[in-house]
Amino acid sequence: MVRAQDDAPDGRQPECDQGADPTAARTVSWPISRAGGRNAILEVGNGILNTSSKTPLLDSVHVPSDLRRLPESALRQLADELRRETVDAVSITGGHLGAGLGVVELTVAIHYLFDTPHDRLIWDVGHQAYPHKILTGRRERIRSLRQAGGLSGFTRRSESPYDPFGAAHSSTSISAGLGMAVARDLKGEERRVVAVIGDGAMSAGMAYEAMNNAGSSKSRLVVILNDNDMSIAPPAGAMSAYLSRLISSKPYRSLRDLAKDMVRHLPRPLEEAARRAEGYARGLVGGGTLFEELGFYYVGPIDGHNLDHLVPVLRNVRDAAESGPVLVHVVTEKGHGYPPAERAPDKYHGVVRFDVVTGAQAKPKSTTPAYTRVFADALVAEAEADDRVVAVTAAMPSGTGLDRFGERFPTRTFDVGIAEQHAVTFAAGMASEGMKPFAAIYSTFLQRAYDQVVHDVALQRLPVRFAIDRAGLVGADGATHAGAFDVTYLANLPDFVVMAAADELELMHMVATCAAIDDRPSAVRYPRGEGIGLELPARGTPLEIGQGRVLREGTTVAILSFGGRLQECLKAAQDLATFGVSATVADARFAKPLDTRLVRRLAAEHEVLITIEEGAIGGFSTHVLHFLAREGLLDQGLKVRPMTLPDRFIDHDAPAKQYDEAGLNARHVVATALAALGRNDIAMPATA
Repeated sequence: MVRAQDDAPDGRQPECDQGADPTAARTVSWPISRAGGRNAILEVGNGILNTSSKTPLLDSVHVPSDLRRLPESALRQLADELRRETVDAVSITGGHLGAGLGVVELTVAIHYLFDTPHDRLIWDVGHQAYPHKILTGRRERIRSLRQAGGLSGFTRRSESPYDPFGAAHSSTSISAGLGMAVARDLKGEERRVVAVIGDGAMSAGMAYEAMNNAGSSKSRLVVILNDNDMSIAPPAGAMSAYLSRLISSKPYRSLRDLAKDMVRHLPRPLEEAARRAEGYARGLVGGGTLFEELGFYYVGPIDGHNLDHLVPVLRNVRDAAESGPVLVHVVTEKGHGYPPAERAPDKYHGVVRFDVVTGAQAKPKSTTPAYTRVFADALVAEAEADDRVVAVTAAMPSGTGLDRFGERFPTRTFDVGIAEQHAVTFAAGMASEGMKPFAAIYSTFLQRAYDQVVHDVALQRLPVRFAIDRAGLVGADGATHAGAFDVTYLANLPDFVVMAAADELELMHMVATCAAIDDRPSAVRYPRGEGIGLELPARGTPLEIGQGRVLREGTTVAILSFGGRLQECLKAAQDLATFGVSATVADARFAKPLDTRLVRRLAAEHEVLITIEEGAIGGFSTHVLHFLAREGLLDQGLKVRPMTLPDRFIDHDAPAKQYDEAGLNARHVVATALAALGRNDIAMPATA
């Protein structure tokens, strides 16, 4: 049940006894909304939200057309129920929580006022789109988020007509929206296009490239800036709301257009002075000068949680007849309405399963550190020994472990925002002056800066060190965040050292190796998740460049692993022994420079050579095959079987199931070896 309570304090804690048994029967409540000067109260019992008959309005809304039949006075209650449903769903599935809670009112207002899906609505990044999914016919499946066969954690065209553009990487919405608007105009159609951008996405250069293009266009486009960290300006209460309604209203726009027409007849110096004065005055009122200079009509800032302010402004913007783009600046709060998320928006940006009452996340305890943590500790050790070591990240300090580095070396840690292109060239600039920059960037995000890697780093042979986190499959985040291509796009660059860590100890050694390389760029890739439990030294030891290692000696089959599947290779070798097949297992360590001596030896001494990597076709195995072909080693009867990720995108699922689908588990290695030997002891498992 949602009920109103006046004057409840901001940030109120859940009303329950500290230390109480979390499984005991109880009911607690906390405020979930503060818009309009009233606090709605959310009731919780037995650790889950009480949902029976607690969402009567939301129960009646299956698609946005149902929402548009409600009276405007009902939107506040609907938003509260939608927030309730979002919290409950994500507590079960995990996923992105804070950003979605911050746009509940905005989501309701947009779908209430715009004729979606005929009108196009594009969510930037997409991780704030869970409330949108609930309102657009996917509520019954919302508890399948990020699960096998379930809803994507991001927007996806194939999932719903209400997702006109897929997104998981940031800062694409304005470009896509402008493309849709131009296509609409060329086809002579009538529809509105709305792009919602925020949660840091405005820090990326692509957003401003798109705005620059849109500002010079005559195509009508509505951009809603979801400013959820008040990085530009806070809303100024009732006066701000009044001014936003005023400047978005038709009378004001008509008067403004009339004034513009009048000043055109003035002498040019007076015309220019009048134009500047008008722009300056509006900048003082709303702070939108930057957007006006880019060619947008700016409205805001307005409180994104107050529907009494939000709905009239968006209605004015919707009904405007003028051409050209408009930007509505909406200020929201990440995690709004759920106190644990309000108090710690960083920790509730992305969550695992959690207890709704306490907010405690069900993070599994492990005795082995995550690769990200090992990298951070290894980098700290290198920085302790060399004050030239610096770290760069692109808005992912905690995700890459650089928050730990930053605690120890705050003046040597640089978070440049969602700007991977700038991050790479920024690191190159530091490298050119003798510093030792480590650019810690997820594999999937480094793709966004490939030209900078080529032109600004590799071509100039600058020793930028790339720490490539999330290399390989990434479980519930799915194909958009999988690091499948980094070996392919880095190992083809001249003089680039490309390594992959097979375990956490190797990662430490490879960080030390990168730090020691002063004459060319280098990269170390490592997977998401935890290591295998090896004892770690205080500091890594640099490896000999281009030299692999043999972990198990055999005679018939050679298994050459590159990266994180080494333990599966060792298990496969043990399983092959039960079939009377002797197998060698080697860790290549380097894709470039390739350990050609090791490859030559494995080819000469074995009947079958299997390469295995957690990457796309064109990566490590391609370099091995290229060497074997050039050396004529394939002409001597050697049977080579490359095992890579399949030539398709793998959807979100549990990691173990993803590896099974990809055909990269021990049983697949065994089956590949036996098939190459012409053995029919076991059937080849069904894979990609």
